[in-house]
Amino acid sequence: MIELGNVRFRWGSDAPLVLDIQKLNVNVGERVFLEGPSGSGKTTLLNILGGVALPEVGIVQVNGTDLTRLKSRARDAFRADHIGIIFQMFNLIPYLSPLENVKLACRFSRRRHALAASKSSNTEEEALRLLMRMQLNEAAIMHSPAFELSIGQQQRVAAARSLIGSPELIIADEPTSALDHDVRRVFIKLLFDEIADTGATLVFISHDPSLADQFDRRIKLTDINKVH
Repeated sequence: MIELGNVRFRWGSDAPLVLDIQKLNVNVGERVFLEGPSGSGKTTLLNILGGVALPEVGIVQVNGTDLTRLKSRARDAFRADHIGIIFQMFNLIPYLSPLENVKLACRFSRRRHALAASKSSNTEEEALRLLMRMQLNEAAIMHSPAFELSIGQQQRVAAARSLIGSPELIIADEPTSALDHDVRRVFIKLLFDEIADTGATLVFISHDPSLADQFDRRIKLTDINKVH
C-alpha cells in the first residue's frame, strides 16, 4: 500500500532537513502504529503520504501511484478518492451536523460517493450506518451542530467521515491525544472493526506507546528518519 524510497524533505530550500527516510513499506491491510515524540516529523510524514506536501527527492508510492509524479490537482483528486484522514483536531465543520460532516467526504469524490451508496441504499444511509457503528446512534447527536458535541463524539464523527466510501488507506494523526485511557481503547476497537470489514490499511500516528500493542506492527520514526 505504501512504499517510500530515499525521501528527503525540508520546509524551504534553506531550511534544515525534517525527514530523511531511506525506506518505508506498509502492506495492504496492515495496521501500523507510527510512534515519535513531538517534533520528530510525524505530521510532515502524514502530509507527504497524503500528497499535501512533496519531498525534494524520493519516491512516495501509495496504492500503486507515485504521488511525486502527479500535479497538484491530480494529487488532490487521488487523496479524495483513496485516502481517509482523521486529523488531530478533527477538522469538522462546526455548524454542520455529524451526518452532514460525514457525507461531506463524498462530495469531493465520485468514487467514494458511488462506493458509499453501494454499501447502503444511498450516501446518507451509509453515513448513518457508520455513525451508529461508532456508537453515535442518538437522534439528538445525529442532528446537532458539531461544535455542541463532546471531544470523544467529535473524534468518532471524524473517524466515520474518514471511512465513508471505503478508501484504501486511513491515516490517523494523533486522534486520541485528548482522550483518557479507557475511551482511547474503545475508539481504536471501533476503528479496527470497521477497517476489518473493508480491508483498508491503517497508519496510526501517535506519541503514546501504550497503544502500540494493539497494532500489527510498531515503527519508531526516530529509527527510520536519519535526521534524528
